[in-house]
Amino acid sequence: MIYGLKMVVKYLLGTDKANRNFRVYPDDTFVVSYPRSGNTWTRFLIANLVYPHENVSFLNIEKLIPDTSSQSSRALKRTPRPRLIKTHQYFDHRYPKTIYIVRDPRDVALSYYDFQRKYMQIEDGYPLEKYVEAFVQGRLGSEDWGTWGENVGSWIYTRGWRKEFLLLRYEDMLKDTEFELGRIARFLGIDPEPSVLRRAVTCSSADRMRELEKAEQDQWIGTKKRRKDIPFVRAAKAGGWRTSMPEACARQIESAWGAIMAHLGYPLIGEKEPDRVLSITY
Repeated sequence: MIYGLKMVVKYLLGTDKANRNFRVYPDDTFVVSYPRSGNTWTRFLIANLVYPHENVSFLNIEKLIPDTSSQSSRALKRTPRPRLIKTHQYFDHRYPKTIYIVRDPRDVALSYYDFQRKYMQIEDGYPLEKYVEAFVQGRLGSEDWGTWGENVGSWIYTRGWRKEFLLLRYEDMLKDTEFELGRIARFLGIDPEPSVLRRAVTCSSADRMRELEKAEQDQWIGTKKRRKDIPFVRAAKAGGWRTSMPEACARQIESAWGAIMAHLGYPLIGEKEPDRVLSITY
């Protein structure tokens, strides 16, 4: 009873975090991914597409496309409909339309490693081998989202065949951002001029986002009170694991999730990189 009262008080004060505990409406669209898979970049792309007259930045992205892990239930309820909502949650049957971003888990692990250093959740000298072991076993302080394989699998194997589900590969978005943003636009029922797509891509570039991060890092909820010597917006590239991750670590990830990686077009060690994986149509 005391726990229930505390939750009610937090809700009334707007100090709770929505996470999975908020009302979902039939016209909601969710932008979902496992952490460090390109979700923030995708939010910027979508915001610049949907709100072309807005100066999209870290200071208003939480208003335009709120994050369930940083916004209260009341804040989400006040967000004008139809809502675009960002989350890292594993499968939730209530979500009517879902844009899901997936990224090679070997690169995800490296990005998450730097992220947790930035958030001072691990020390700089924390062994990468030990970190990857925790990553595979789901012991990163992100238990609410499951492991990479559980999170990804929970979505693509339950919703992958539905027209209300759009799967994006981070790697394909890097190769041809305008093309992939066009897929997002069609999914959202938008038919923009090519100039609108190009503008959204330019305004959401890694360089532009790095500039915004430097200018707004003391104000955005994702970076304020965090280390400033480690950027939130990193290299924005694919395949960094090939030169930055010990082979034993990569093989450990492949041993855990090789089947789902292959399903998504991620070659295992020794396999050839495909030119593009457009056959994955969900």
